[in-house]
Amino acid sequence: MHPGEAAQTLGAASWRALGTSVVLRVSDPTGLAAARAAVQRELAQIDLACSRFRADSELCRVNARGGRATMGPLLQEAVALALRAAQLTDGDVDPTVGGALELAGYDRDWQLLAEACGEPGPPATVTARLRPGWRSLELDRERGTVRIPAGVKLDLGATAKAWAADRAAAAAAAEGGCGTLVSLGGDIATAGPAPAGGWHIRVTDDHRSDPSAPGQTVSIQSGGLATSSTAVRRWSHNGHTMHHVIDPRTGMPARGCWRTVSVAAAGCTDANIAATAALVRGAGATSWLAALGLPARLVDHRGTVLRVAGWPAENTTVGVAA
Repeated sequence: MHPGEAAQTLGAASWRALGTSVVLRVSDPTGLAAARAAVQRELAQIDLACSRFRADSELCRVNARGGRATMGPLLQEAVALALRAAQLTDGDVDPTVGGALELAGYDRDWQLLAEACGEPGPPATVTARLRPGWRSLELDRERGTVRIPAGVKLDLGATAKAWAADRAAAAAAAEGGCGTLVSLGGDIATAGPAPAGGWHIRVTDDHRSDPSAPGQTVSIQSGGLATSSTAVRRWSHNGHTMHHVIDPRTGMPARGCWRTVSVAAAGCTDANIAATAALVRGAGATSWLAALGLPARLVDHRGTVLRVAGWPAENTTVGVAA
């Protein structure tokens, strides 16, 4: 998922951070420099607090210590958000899957992992003992501490990137004095007034795809849009194919019926929580998303597209109500 071609006439910048691509669009080009500085500041702070891949991050310190550990306000908020995601999804999105991701070979920044791995082989079965899971975490916001059971490692990837997009978009709108769109690896957040016709977004399996790739262009006036997919961020580990969406109930990469799920919501964080949970939940995701009133586009492994809760049909100019 990436900003559509119509957005190219607006103020724009792109770079890399948090191991992925960053795209910034602003409705007023004169606000671009201030907006970019605000985004860079937010992402740097979140990376230092929440990264699983840098030895000096606060999350790495907490994971290495185990037991009860103190946290700064930013990591506290990130962990609280991850626990909220677990509760909202009945555990489909669980921050205690860090150990399972390491067993699957996702033990370094994505770019380094992709460079190190060769062509994927056949799927493998990887099992991680994840019990007791997210319910075992004890977050004390008053004392600024979290207790993590022995052997459990936190991973905030299912929530922190989208949360970073929301925070960055809000900061950019405030600093730039204009409407903003921030895309982190294809997870999109907006803030401030949208340009005429809304923010145009190309929805595909892979946000790095060019406009000719199969997909759909939609527009949003506000809120966020997130895509989770098992078709990208795949790698070879011990000769087998892996991907980054873990089913907490098995401790292995999810094997549901969907390869890609895109969801629109009031913010990118909630959109990404729902999209990730849908991949894990499988066939039951459609009724779950519909009951929540979250517009979604689901693509199965054969490429068949299913739309729920008002997601627009192909080849229309109708926007998504986030």
